[in-house]
Amino acid sequence: MYVNLAILKETQPHERRVSLVPSLTAKLIKLGARLHMQSGAGDAAKLSDSAYQDVIFMDDRHALVEDADVVLAVQPPAMSVINAMKPGAILICFVYAANEPEFVQCLLTKKITCFAMERIPRISRAQSMDALSSQSALAGYYAVALGMSNMTKVLPKITSAAGVIGPAKVLVMGLGVAGLEAIATAQRLGAVVEGYDVRPETKEQALSLAATFVDTGVDATGKGGYARELTPEEKITVNKALTKHIQAADLIITTAAIPGKASPKLISKAQVSGMKRGSVIVDLSADGGGNCDASTPGETTHIDGVTIIAPLNVPSMLAADASELYAKNLFNLLALMMKNNIVTIDWEDEVLADTALTHDGKLCDATKTDKTDKKAKAKSQSK
Repeated sequence: MYVNLAILKETQPHERRVSLVPSLTAKLIKLGARLHMQSGAGDAAKLSDSAYQDVIFMDDRHALVEDADVVLAVQPPAMSVINAMKPGAILICFVYAANEPEFVQCLLTKKITCFAMERIPRISRAQSMDALSSQSALAGYYAVALGMSNMTKVLPKITSAAGVIGPAKVLVMGLGVAGLEAIATAQRLGAVVEGYDVRPETKEQALSLAATFVDTGVDATGKGGYARELTPEEKITVNKALTKHIQAADLIITTAAIPGKASPKLISKAQVSGMKRGSVIVDLSADGGGNCDASTPGETTHIDGVTIIAPLNVPSMLAADASELYAKNLFNLLALMMKNNIVTIDWEDEVLADTALTHDGKLCDATKTDKTDKKAKAKSQSK
């Protein structure tokens, strides 16, 4: 007995990653998988079909998934692919359900069990499966490289016979995984770095990376490790405190994002207009609309000598390493449910239960709510 595992080729714009890399094929086979992959799935990540051992390649994506027990992807596949899957099969990919209502309905209609990678709980036990974090780390690193390549000055202090230049001032706004990696990278390259976040508890992390923390006096710590939305009064306080730091920076990297929701605005057009000519903003939250009012998602714009870069799907720009990390995240998740050459989902397992989006024609959040209500009702009746 074995588990039919199918790996799709990505078709969405700007997506170069693949959900299986050659180094993991033997490990998946050891778990009990028989691997089927769409031809050319790794091409965009510079991984040829010949690099994969013991994998069956197929051209037709619909034929690929029709007998699959588990289907792996990065982005939500086309609904025609979902319709080709057998009822009860498992799909694992990023979804962001709030943005994909028709896709989710298709999953429900076909009774597909879907595990959405953005729902991996942020607990210690699930760190090896946390694809949001693994991909964000790469984005934070690459943001510094993007900024450097568009600056008119160098990051470090350089001494020459002609004199001394640098160092540049870098401001990182949003100190999640991406922001902290951006700080670390800019520090390694010799810049003077400041870090800002509406969550005061991030101050210690910024200081540990030798950055200065910009304290605005506002605490906007929210649920799940993310920041809550600021009140109008808090926005005024924060903007007033941040303006002088924004306008003194040579490079600003913004990373504030809440999965599935619009990115919070951190920099106004008025603040951009007061920035130094030649300075650069790299807006890593362009996928959610951007942290800067002057950002145009997917484009580079120039306003009064300031360059604003708003790239989409930054991890995909480092497709080889991003695929490596994402595939390992998937493998660690699969290891929880593949035992003795079969798939067994333990719904009491916090990681699996929280990551599941749909199962047996129902939204898993609704199922959890029903269970919670029933427990609460039973407890109330017992009193």
